[in-house]
Amino acid sequence: MSEPIEKTLVREPGEVRTGPAWMVLGLVCACQFMVILDASIVNVALPSIDRDLGFSAAGLAWVVNGYLLTFAGLMLLGGRAADLFGHRRTLAAGMFLFSASSLVGGLAHAPQLLVAARVVQGVGAAMLAPATLAVISTGFPGERARAKAFGAWSAAGGVGGMAGAVAGGALTTGLSWRWVFLINVPIGAVLIVVAMTALAGARAGRREPLDLTGAVTGTAGLAALIYGVMQSTDHGWTSARVAGPVAAGLLLIAAFLVVEGRFAARPLMPLRLFRIRGVAVGSGMLLLFGGIAPAMWYFTSLFLQNVLDYGALRAGLGQTPAAVTFLVVARIAAGLLPRTGARLLILAGCGCFLAGFGWLSQADAASAYLTALLGPTLLVAVGIGLTFPTLMAVTTAGVPAGDAGIIGGVANTAAQAGGAVGLAVLATAATARTAAAPGGPAAVEALAAGYDRVFLMAAGLGLLIAAVGLLLPRRRAAA
Repeated sequence: MSEPIEKTLVREPGEVRTGPAWMVLGLVCACQFMVILDASIVNVALPSIDRDLGFSAAGLAWVVNGYLLTFAGLMLLGGRAADLFGHRRTLAAGMFLFSASSLVGGLAHAPQLLVAARVVQGVGAAMLAPATLAVISTGFPGERARAKAFGAWSAAGGVGGMAGAVAGGALTTGLSWRWVFLINVPIGAVLIVVAMTALAGARAGRREPLDLTGAVTGTAGLAALIYGVMQSTDHGWTSARVAGPVAAGLLLIAAFLVVEGRFAARPLMPLRLFRIRGVAVGSGMLLLFGGIAPAMWYFTSLFLQNVLDYGALRAGLGQTPAAVTFLVVARIAAGLLPRTGARLLILAGCGCFLAGFGWLSQADAASAYLTALLGPTLLVAVGIGLTFPTLMAVTTAGVPAGDAGIIGGVANTAAQAGGAVGLAVLATAATARTAAAPGGPAAVEALAAGYDRVFLMAAGLGLLIAAVGLLLPRRRAAA
């Protein structure tokens, strides 16, 4: 018999007050929604931003990349900050940075100021994302309650990702591109008040020092690696602009692991945590899963627009059934996880990836949406709904409460780094297939063939995730 979710919050020593679980869950879901929304909402507004502020062609991309780079690169540091300074304090500080930088971005009248605001906004997001996972891991100790919370958290992120294009288009068209940023300010203010009201205070006692060497090497390594991967869409993988940052990033990450394993007295990311099977296996699967999301949302959107000649709004509406399916299945999977265990749900999800992406790979320029895209995208959405919240739950389960923040950072970093590398690799594969195509109808067919190659590669990723998932136990004992 599952315990009511309202009774699952634990109180930390020295806390002043703690709100009901529904308020805490609403808070972390709203934070996750905003973090993911702001990764995509700006895309539709870029042409308007360019006209008003006069960006260079290379500079405009940093309105997006500045956010993504600091978001992905600083999550380990944000996760450890949540452990050292308290979840409430870190979440509220992250939301303040996120909202204040949104205000600056919305009022910016120079390209450099807008890019700087986006970089700081990414820092705020890097504090928020692991803190929300830490709140779920420590605030919902019951297995069923925690699984339901992860399902709601995953669904909130999914809504944020899919709502970006629609919300960005509506705000830009109806008001101004500035409201893409300014809308965060009142929402952020409300969430800061809720965080200070609903979350427990920091634990009393002596605070551990921050591992500065690990923070510098880890953050710089991740940032360099992700920056290099981002450059691969415009330059070849062997170019100095890609190979240099990637090599530097890998060397810094290797140095980070040596520091954490041999020299740090209080490591930023304790390597002992990877002795927990769920952490090690879950992180590996999240890294692979990062390539599934762009294959589904990004490349199916391109197929609808570039091959079937849909407009941006119509393409967004075409993906809406899959988004709704993901939301529903994520909540169902959360209820099933305590009864079935993670392994069965992950294998079922990977089966959906194999079937859905295999079906998608048969689409061509003569295909119709109802017969060639709707069905397979629904299948893939079922797979994402089964696997993503399950992977997050597996990766963060069984971790000591004092390390909940850093594990939230590890899980988010694995998914974001996997997404950055996956998108770059898939985009390169699609481009290589279409680069030599002539103009006219043959070019459209070549585009379709390039996207089909991406879908086949995503099906292969599904098989890899399933293979790694076999390392999980058949049925995890009930907590």
